Amino acid sequence: MGEVKFYLVEGRMLIRAHKMPEWQRFRKYVRALRREHAVEKVLSEIGSNHKVKRFHVVIERVTEVPIEEVPDRNLVAIAGLKRWIKV
Repeated sequence: MGEVKFYLVEGRMLIRAHKMPEWQRFRKYVRALRREHAVEKVLSEIGSNHKVKRFHVVIERVTEVPIEEVPDRNLVAIAGLKRWIKV
């Protein structure tokens, strides 16, 4: 098993595709084992949260970032957990 890393995925998505199409930029930090997994996670979250189809999302850049540069403190806190306890 590999090491889980942080990735910054940047791109744009087409919102209101039928009425007044508009491209909106996004930047999303995710934890993943590989670049492909990070892209899949972002596509899944955008489709789920914004109801945007995958072919309306354009990924422009995927970069690996160190943990010190991640602004989302909740994501960093989850990365620091040693184990999950299911209640």
